[in-house]
Amino acid sequence: MAIKVLIADDHHVVRRGLVFFLKTQPEIEIIGEAKNGREAVEMMQTNQPDVVLMDLDMPVMNGIEATRQIKASCPEVKIMILTSFSDQDHVIPAIEAGASGYQLKDIEPDILVQVIIQLMKGENQLHPKATSHLLTHLTNKNSTERQPLEELTKRELEVLREIAKGKSNKEIASSLYITEKTVKTHVSNLLSKLELADRTQAALYAVRHGIAESN
Repeated sequence: MAIKVLIADDHHVVRRGLVFFLKTQPEIEIIGEAKNGREAVEMMQTNQPDVVLMDLDMPVMNGIEATRQIKASCPEVKIMILTSFSDQDHVIPAIEAGASGYQLKDIEPDILVQVIIQLMKGENQLHPKATSHLLTHLTNKNSTERQPLEELTKRELEVLREIAKGKSNKEIASSLYITEKTVKTHVSNLLSKLELADRTQAALYAVRHGIAESN
């Protein structure tokens, strides 16, 4: 079944270009276009997309506020920011608002398709600049926050380390000689124990706490 995508961008040429290209992809179905954040929010109930490609700098309502409102009413929807801005003043608020991914508009079209597919698999990816800003932000947060690493089992720690390497569930299963279903169970458990929303946050958590480099 094709991934249903809603595109929110105030630039007509950019929006139409995205529509034109993505319509050629069998894995993707374009179900709506919004010229601003308010339109994107209003279209959610009737269009019911799987993924929203969200610009940030839009009139009426910007992409960050639109992301926040959409995630509040439709938490299962994946939102990928697609913007020209890579500074921390845009990256951090967007991720905190609930965006599942953050990419820049200079992304190669074929890579964009892969990122959308990965979002639906829960294998979120951030542009390197966005990841850098987010890591800095996390590092600078209060060091007294709860660090429940001791709650993880040895296997969950191994899975977390593999997530930090950017591996998919299938690749993790192969590396650890377990089934893909078991990997999914471990991922779900470790996200719950660490109070993290998704794999992106898990990978950043692992890097921050030195788990990615540990043996």
